[in-house]
Amino acid sequence: MSKKRLSIVDIAEKLNISKTSVSFIMNGRAQEKRISPELVERVMKLVKEVGYKPNSLAKSLRTGKSNIIGLIVEDISDPFFGAIARLIEDKAYKNGYKIIYCSTYNETQRTKEMINMFRDRHVDGYIIVPPEGIEEDIKSLQDDNMPVIMFDRYLPLVDTDYVIVNNQFSAYNATQHLIGQGYKNIALISFFTNQTQMLDRIKGYKMALKENNLKPCIKELPYTQNTKSLVEPITSFLKSKKNIDAILFGTNRDATCGLKVINNLGIRIPDDLAVVTFDDSDAYELHTPQITTIAQPVEEIAESVISTLLAKLKNGGENIKNQSIILHTELIIRGSSVAKSVKA
Repeated sequence: MSKKRLSIVDIAEKLNISKTSVSFIMNGRAQEKRISPELVERVMKLVKEVGYKPNSLAKSLRTGKSNIIGLIVEDISDPFFGAIARLIEDKAYKNGYKIIYCSTYNETQRTKEMINMFRDRHVDGYIIVPPEGIEEDIKSLQDDNMPVIMFDRYLPLVDTDYVIVNNQFSAYNATQHLIGQGYKNIALISFFTNQTQMLDRIKGYKMALKENNLKPCIKELPYTQNTKSLVEPITSFLKSKKNIDAILFGTNRDATCGLKVINNLGIRIPDDLAVVTFDDSDAYELHTPQITTIAQPVEEIAESVISTLLAKLKNGGENIKNQSIILHTELIIRGSSVAKSVKA
């Protein structure tokens, strides 16, 4: 049988003092309330003996602060989101906050449930990578004066702080790079979605092609946790589009699967097919040849997100306007997109 958890009332009864005095002592207000050092010593000695731990939920209800931030991302196991989460957690901890994070896998209902869970935990603020369909949930948080900041993407119909990269220019720049290397039949492989970051990447890709009188060739994949299920559609696409000479992958998830398919089909990079992908990774440097990437500024994204949220938490968000922070990516050119004329 588990032992009963002691409360402030239990401690007060054991020492024959008021629970208010115990509460003041436990919350560091003994000197302010002129409680004698002797009584403080008696209380703290008993607290240590019985292993008393304050109920964090009760404390948050009493003080209005939990010193917890809810972080909701698409997939915490994804290297991009995992790296940002680690950096956010580190700075939050240094500023007296803990992070609770979870993954949505782009599921609207799952995200709604997580927001409600965080509400029940009385978190002080929310950092969200939003799927579609949670606009009303975010507005409800704002109505309750909860600070919310989004990153990687945003919801056009909701006025919040958000941190993104210049997705349209990034895709445009990468496509122009491939065109400049002599490639003319450039495909874009990405996930089917109406999320802002992907729509902007498609716009940038199409813009570059239009400026050079080239035709787009887009393969949109269904979002899935099981990357193995992407093998068949990518394989079918590559087999049916034998004329393409370059691919821009919209995310590192489809790129990772795509590179496996390319290898399985015996397609040589870049002799048969040039490759560029969003999001840099150590794995791309280990690939032969190394993969050209659009690197997002992970540290800058994390810093912008947590600094913006902490600023609002510091003064309750009063008189601080919502910010739209747009950061720049870096096109890291490697062997996978070398010019046709200089191929080995």
